[in-house]
Amino acid sequence: MEQTQLVKGLNINFNETGEGKPLVFLHGWGSNLQAFTKIQEHFTPNFHIFAIDLPGFGKSQEPNEIWGVEEYTQFIEEFFRVKNISNPILAGHSYGGRISILFASRNPVLKLILLDSAGIKPSRSLEYYIKVYSYKAAKKALPLFVGNNKAQEIMESYRKTAGSSDYNNASGVMRNILVKSVNEDLKHVMPSIKAPTLLIWGENDTATPVSDGQTMEKLIPNAGLVVLKNAGHFSFVEKLHEFLIILDNFLQADKKNA
Repeated sequence: MEQTQLVKGLNINFNETGEGKPLVFLHGWGSNLQAFTKIQEHFTPNFHIFAIDLPGFGKSQEPNEIWGVEEYTQFIEEFFRVKNISNPILAGHSYGGRISILFASRNPVLKLILLDSAGIKPSRSLEYYIKVYSYKAAKKALPLFVGNNKAQEIMESYRKTAGSSDYNNASGVMRNILVKSVNEDLKHVMPSIKAPTLLIWGENDTATPVSDGQTMEKLIPNAGLVVLKNAGHFSFVEKLHEFLIILDNFLQADKKNA
């Protein structure tokens, strides 16, 4: 059932069900714990499950300052301390995967599951950098020519047409968190992950391409990659039946009644 807990001064919403070894789900950017509802129902008979609304998402309070992956990981470390969770099976989708990677690189984790995970800095095209630096230059220059109010209006209009949907849908502090987070590369911590790691990817994922999963498979010592055909960034939702079969097999030995 959903409940709230004060963690790091923030009201945090989470869904806790079942008994057994702890199995924790961390959602992606712009999502919430409901992304895992059917998965949580499936595994509740055999695990003590936590699905968490990360700060700034779902029903959880926003951070009071600009967090990066480090701060979100510290938040999860504190949440686990408060809820007495140790050596969990940790599953993270997209942005939740970033947090899971950093957490697992420095904390005991029984098993790690990364779902279309972020964590590798994307390679950018020349067009991207031209767009970014043109935006920054215009932001500085426009007020000199049209005044602050008109400049803000013009830049907001440009942002709505040029910015990503994640950026446009985020509030002020969350926009800054997104900008900070997407530029964080976690390749350097991946070799420190000791847990058996399952990587599940949609073959048509454009947000975090399969090549990211292949890189993670090489860098994480005990990792294996499964690619789901005809699926995108939410492969575990699009191919739920196949996903549950794969995860059932990966977690078979850890089930309460195994």
